[in-house]
Amino acid sequence: MCGRYVILSPPEAMRQVFGYAEQPNFPPRFNIAPTQPVPVVILENGARHFRLMRWGLIPAWVKDPRQFALLINARAETVLEKPAFKNAMKRRRCLLPADGYYEWHQSEGRKRPFFIRPGNGGLIAFAGLSETWVGPNGEELDTVAVITTAALGGLATLHPRVPVMIAPGDYARWLDGDATDAGEAMLLLRAPDDGEFVWHEVSTRVNRVAHDDAQLLLPISQEQAEAEAPKEVKKALARKATRAVTGDDGQGSLF
Repeated sequence: MCGRYVILSPPEAMRQVFGYAEQPNFPPRFNIAPTQPVPVVILENGARHFRLMRWGLIPAWVKDPRQFALLINARAETVLEKPAFKNAMKRRRCLLPADGYYEWHQSEGRKRPFFIRPGNGGLIAFAGLSETWVGPNGEELDTVAVITTAALGGLATLHPRVPVMIAPGDYARWLDGDATDAGEAMLLLRAPDDGEFVWHEVSTRVNRVAHDDAQLLLPISQEQAEAEAPKEVKKALARKATRAVTGDDGQGSLF
């Protein structure tokens, strides 16, 4: 899945890459989380535009968002089947600029956060779907979800799902629902090739949405990771180390 990501590139650099008309100014973000406003690139009247949308898609047919699940991701395999996504896949495809994202790997009885980025650096574009929800009083809310797919190679050892990235040469095809129908667009929903991304473990500080600073991106040492582990995990690691030293396999013996 994709539940947190970062935007580090300057606004003008992003504008040059995606070619939208607006000139927004915004600071780097080191811990973007669901329900927050996020930059989105759309195609409207034949031109690309920059929009801020709420991360967490609300289908147009929802009556009360408070009673509807938070849809931050859409599975590529079923995106044309699910009522929440199929119309957006046909007509409201978009791009979410990013410089990397976080994923949590279940290991040693706990979830360990990793920062993942393209090996050659630079901006990436998550494949997204957008919907404008209109409330009973006429209020409008632009919302978006990130499409994910099954991970390949090394990334699959961290988590079985990855966000779909659209290559720069495919931006136009993905965004233009008139020129590229949903069936053709489905062919663009591929996982990154093995070796395309690199990653390292980071501090569990990233777990808190309130933390949004450059320190979140720094690699964490094994000693630091163990220090951040919950008390019960530390005790389990200590027992494991003791058994390794004494030769006790923890199974007991009758002799």
